Amino acid sequence: MTTIKKVAQLANVSTATVSHVINETRFVSEETRTRVLKAMEELKYIPNPAAQSLRSQKTKTIGLLIPILEDETNNIFFMRVARGIEHVFRESGYHIMLANTNESLDYEKEQIKYFKSRQVDGLIIAPTAGNHEFIANLVNEDCPVVFIDRKPEGIKGDFVLNNGFQGCYDAVKMLIDKGHRKIGILSGLLNLSPAQERLEGYRQAMTDHGLPLDENLILIGESSFESGYEMTRKLYEQFDITALFVASNAIAMGSIGYIQDKGIKVPEELAIIGFDNYDWGALSNPPLSVINQSAYELGAKAAEVLLKKLNKPSNRFKEYRLPTQLVIRNSF
Repeated sequence: MTTIKKVAQLANVSTATVSHVINETRFVSEETRTRVLKAMEELKYIPNPAAQSLRSQKTKTIGLLIPILEDETNNIFFMRVARGIEHVFRESGYHIMLANTNESLDYEKEQIKYFKSRQVDGLIIAPTAGNHEFIANLVNEDCPVVFIDRKPEGIKGDFVLNNGFQGCYDAVKMLIDKGHRKIGILSGLLNLSPAQERLEGYRQAMTDHGLPLDENLILIGESSFESGYEMTRKLYEQFDITALFVASNAIAMGSIGYIQDKGIKVPEELAIIGFDNYDWGALSNPPLSVINQSAYELGAKAAEVLLKKLNKPSNRFKEYRLPTQLVIRNSF
């Protein structure tokens, strides 16, 4: 059986030096570190994770909480986010514990308690709807938290978010520049910050360009195909819109379904821009113009922010905004 003592003998160093290399508890010269790592590899020595945790008081484990619902199209988005997080932490020697909140605040609380019981070093959370003041009582400086994609209610913290406001503003401005004046918007429920910010981007763009805010042209509903289909029918048939901005991917699928069923010519009879860049949009007829938001990059940035807090704890918080991009195709 290979022991730390045998590694030390082969590398011609003390067992304490080997321990410092493994646990990163003290500076070791690059030459010595290389010699120790080479000895470990030659002897096929694998450090005991439990022993490492006891010595360093770190588990090298990160808890990741994301909301996944059955048949939800945003599942793809959050799995891309998870890939970005996992890539950054893997390069730094961390492991990820992944859990699903099912968009339930109660289940989110349970999962955070579980992660704490497993002594994770930090948490990355895409928060559900609802007040999150409880976070302050469940985590502390020993377990820093970074929130992604959504801003939780009732708490200060580090947030890594896409700039949905600017993306929607740019999309509506593009429609206005094309000469449209009766522009409708379809939004998901406003219980989460991304939907609120996207709607505000629409409102601000209309106001800045001197167009009236007709509340009849603002429809809010469930993020589903059925909801998108019905809301598009209502706006097109009852209010004679010439352009439509859809702030939810699932709703956009319903909009396209209605447009195709009714044989509406796009963009001649109705211009349309969606939010989020999924493969189906490029395959629609005509291909759907969309606001692309970063997913992998969002996760990678969140991981970098948390790593920085793990290496240098701080009570100072910051909000990071990633830019969105307008992907122009043939739908407006």
